[in-house]
Amino acid sequence: MKEDVSRRWLAKAENDLKAVKQLLTFENAPTDVISFHCQQSVEKYLKSYLTLVDVRVKKTHDLETILYLCIKEDKDFKELDTEEISNLTFYAVEIRYPEDYIELTIGEAEELYKIARKVRDFVRGKLKEKGLRW
Repeated sequence: MKEDVSRRWLAKAENDLKAVKQLLTFENAPTDVISFHCQQSVEKYLKSYLTLVDVRVKKTHDLETILYLCIKEDKDFKELDTEEISNLTFYAVEIRYPEDYIELTIGEAEELYKIARKVRDFVRGKLKEKGLRW
């Protein structure tokens, strides 16, 4: 059961990154949408791991809180850049509303994509260590 839920989190995270990869090819790419999907993918990758190790996460988009839970379970998660990941939290909710809208450059959006891919690679390695196959 937990393996199935973990795989579903993983699949959703992968879809977020597929969307980002595609959006980055557009002329005048929607960087606000890209940043949102980068944050969402990181959140879902981390939640995939936590699900597999039986840690329940309350509904939150706060990546610092979610990453802390991962670190509590496995100190190797300290290898991830906590500040970099925590900064992605802003793109979960705030950036989606007109009063908090900011325009990211394509370079900034690509950097967020790079962070998300780093988290993906790390978490997928941890899931594999735990015996999860997808």
